[in-house]
Amino acid sequence: MTVSGFTFNAFSENTYLLHDATGACAIVDPGCYEKAEQQALKQFIEAHNLRVELLLNTHCHIDHVFGNQFVLDTWPGTPFLIHEADLATLRAVPTYAPAYGFPLYNPAEPTGFLTPGTPVKFGETELEIRLAPGHAPGHVVFYHPATREVIGGDVLFQGRIGRTDLPGGDYATLIRSIKEQLLTLPDETTVYPGHGPATTVGAERASNPFLR
Repeated sequence: MTVSGFTFNAFSENTYLLHDATGACAIVDPGCYEKAEQQALKQFIEAHNLRVELLLNTHCHIDHVFGNQFVLDTWPGTPFLIHEADLATLRAVPTYAPAYGFPLYNPAEPTGFLTPGTPVKFGETELEIRLAPGHAPGHVVFYHPATREVIGGDVLFQGRIGRTDLPGGDYATLIRSIKEQLLTLPDETTVYPGHGPATTVGAERASNPFLR
């Protein structure tokens, strides 16, 4: 599996495109709001002759869902999956998007739900679904055992952890999620977070001040 990243919108959110040798791909957390951002994602997919097979959200805060409807409009029929516990989070976005300066946000509804323990597949790739609440009620991370890579959303960052002061957040729950769902992975596992640079499980285990 290859992980290609894009940084979009005013929140500097990381959108990830996962693809394999078959040309199949999954789009995770499309944060593209501006037309130029949408076109950058579309042009990369077209230039690499990729086939969009899945749209996934790690969680449904505003900065991670801007581009959901764009993806569904551009590649009709794409399954759009979230964890059901984050459905209320997703449906709340239109109520506050204009106040945050995003009046053109176009909401999208999922076509199905993710089940921890039941993998999702695209092409030859299979991703484990791990429920990791604390930043958002239905936050999940996507782990690819073969390459030891995890798309971690806003759970664990380089030297820090996700916010817990938003609706549905809880500090103790987040720390437990990190310890049970991420620190149980091999130290060499690369963590691709929702903001900022990639890190590894081992580096965060050794030096993240929130995990001591």
